[in-house]
Amino acid sequence: MKAIEITEFGAPEVLKLAERPMPQPKAGEVLINVAASGINRPDVFQRKGSYAPPPGTSDLPGLEVAGEIVGGAIDGKNNPFGLKVGDRVCALLAGGGYAEYASAPLLQCLPAPAGLADVEAASLPETFFTVWSNVFDRAQLGQGEGGSNEALLVQGGSSGIGVTAIQIAHALGFRVFATARSDEKCRACEALGAERAINYKTEDFVEVIRSLTNDRGVDVILDMVAGSYVPRELSALADGGRLVLIAMLGGAKAELNLSEVMRRRLTVTGSTLRPRPVEFKARIAAQLKERVWPHIEAGRIKPVVHRVFPAAQAAEAHALMESSTHVGKIVLTWGQDA
Repeated sequence: MKAIEITEFGAPEVLKLAERPMPQPKAGEVLINVAASGINRPDVFQRKGSYAPPPGTSDLPGLEVAGEIVGGAIDGKNNPFGLKVGDRVCALLAGGGYAEYASAPLLQCLPAPAGLADVEAASLPETFFTVWSNVFDRAQLGQGEGGSNEALLVQGGSSGIGVTAIQIAHALGFRVFATARSDEKCRACEALGAERAINYKTEDFVEVIRSLTNDRGVDVILDMVAGSYVPRELSALADGGRLVLIAMLGGAKAELNLSEVMRRRLTVTGSTLRPRPVEFKARIAAQLKERVWPHIEAGRIKPVVHRVFPAAQAAEAHALMESSTHVGKIVLTWGQDA
């Protein structure tokens, strides 16, 4: 099969089209004929050598795919969605997604939402699993002191994670705010359901959030920046608020006023999804199928695909990802032009 290899750690140009043996599904896994592969920021970190795959995982990058099940282990016992050979699915992987064929745990495969093309379905798993796990499971949006009236702030609202978080929270009835790096990106966030998007280049997000919430603050902040943002984010939280970290683009260290954390009952938490066990991810898949997939199929949540590249142009796709000029997801396609 054709695949995209990381030939050495470095710039996007180290990604090369190569021939690889077909993957052999392990127990509980299925083989997927991949039509499209989503690109995510962790793929960039892996290419640079700073985010190694979990032990026993393919060295090929790629955490999400869409395509057709063509083989592997399918039985009724561990098959909650009744999938079978020939079904179109989108799947979350721990690696190996940049290839014409990929193996994935059956429990991490979801039926491709009705009405979506493969490119759209491939843009879903990594960000949807991540957002649900962190915003709704870990940070418990809607379950804290603010109850059903809780509000969410999404840092980096125009990213793949951002457009997903905005849409899910909005579809489920929560107030949503976002930050972005330009007025154009702010308007894109607002079109997706953000009540107000804040240009962090020209505005202080803490002041804006305080003014928009009658000085109360938001209940949950989803953050990919960390670093110097963290103490400012605590100031933007309501009492009992939760800050959940999923990346450290601004640095791994922050100085906190712990008396504020104690006095205002704040929670600072975070997680990484890739190394978690299949059973953990299966529980997220079940929640997505029940709570989110109906909104996708009804058109209330829509995939946001910024650009599609043939797989052979993976280096160009990574360069676009690193430019941060995109809104939403970047996707690779497989076929005669791959």
